[in-house]
Amino acid sequence: MYPWCAGKSGRLQLLYALVDPAQEPPVAIAAITIFVVAYILLATEWVHRTKVALVGAGLMLLLHISDAEKAFFSEHTGIEWNVIFLLFGMMVIVSVLRRTGVFEYVAIWAAKRARGKPYRLMVMLCLLTAFASALLDNVTTVLLIAPVTFLVCDRLGLRPAPYLIAEVMASNIGGAATLVGDPPNIIIAAKGGLSFNDFLVHMAPIVLILLVVFCGLCRWLFRAEFTYDAKRAASVMKLNEKEAITDKALLVKALAVLLVVVTAFVLHPVLHYEPSIVALLGAGLLVLITDVTAQDALEDVEWPTLVFFAGLFIMVGGLVETGVIGNVSEATADATDGRLGVATFGLLGGSALLSAIIDNIPYVATMSPIVATLVESHGSNGQVLWWALALGADLGGNATAIGASANVVALGIAERQGHRISFWTFTRYGLVVTVVTVALCVPYLWLRYLA
Repeated sequence: MYPWCAGKSGRLQLLYALVDPAQEPPVAIAAITIFVVAYILLATEWVHRTKVALVGAGLMLLLHISDAEKAFFSEHTGIEWNVIFLLFGMMVIVSVLRRTGVFEYVAIWAAKRARGKPYRLMVMLCLLTAFASALLDNVTTVLLIAPVTFLVCDRLGLRPAPYLIAEVMASNIGGAATLVGDPPNIIIAAKGGLSFNDFLVHMAPIVLILLVVFCGLCRWLFRAEFTYDAKRAASVMKLNEKEAITDKALLVKALAVLLVVVTAFVLHPVLHYEPSIVALLGAGLLVLITDVTAQDALEDVEWPTLVFFAGLFIMVGGLVETGVIGNVSEATADATDGRLGVATFGLLGGSALLSAIIDNIPYVATMSPIVATLVESHGSNGQVLWWALALGADLGGNATAIGASANVVALGIAERQGHRISFWTFTRYGLVVTVVTVALCVPYLWLRYLA
């Protein structure tokens, strides 16, 4: 329960916030019912998540909760095409890179540097993922690191699922450090007039602390997975990673294109090209300058994951359209009664909770105008609210399997590789990590901005 929920008035605000008075109550109730049932099916995994998303989206359209214009063209209630095409473009680039042997190279290199020690390997992969996520978006990082994970775990006889789960969480934590690291940060920066350097100064310090704590937490969370196999480790130490590269010419071209794409991501505040456009241009250029056929390039695209995202965005858009998300957000803001401390920690906790239930991108898009008003009312001191929103949304995405885009992508890749990760397998670890990391943000925000 949040601080602002205390008392009868707070509880009534939460109750009334679920239905927008401007909408017909049956429409809002129908939207809530569809989403709740879909979420239960996703959590229990009685039905495949892509089927759930498609049926849920179809019901939103069938009942006129949404329509074609709102679902396919609206910036606020429709499919987030920037996310879809960012994923698609990077999947094509990764598909071409896979044919060069570079992932085998990195896998052998990482295993040798860790000397085959499972926990040391996990820490190395998590730190690598977190650092990359600060420069790239976390979805792109997961797409690049996942193939390495499967290969190195296969070499050492380890289960890849725990390593993939840890890497996804590290990417969500590391991505919080910069403007380009996590899609919600881009939305916050645009609405709050914040720069790349603003995020580095205010977010990077706590992210570094969280990463250290997270690496220590992994030692306890995944303790049963760290079985050292001396024979496998010895065999890996004898390998020559350079022999893994099968096509040097293709590797040079692919890495050159990837470098250009990464540079454009980092220079987003200057170039003003959306990451989705950069990824599509990079994918097209790579297919154009290499001998890889279009069919081969598209072979590794995770089509079920892309379809799942489309359906999820339409379902969440139905909640936005009926005012459910907006009114919950407004209730959060109104119940603070002008108290900056209550607003800060209510926003931190509320954002973490809601981002665990729905994807954090539409949540931040809905909440950012409300936070902008709160920031203005508190003057220069109100800037802390932006960091509370960013931390809550970014870290809350770790709580469940559908809390952040990177989580969904990782589960899709794992299923394709025959290492299925269930909703609750991910969530039982994610809840612990989210509670610990969000709790550590409380003293940071208090001491730096409120004390």
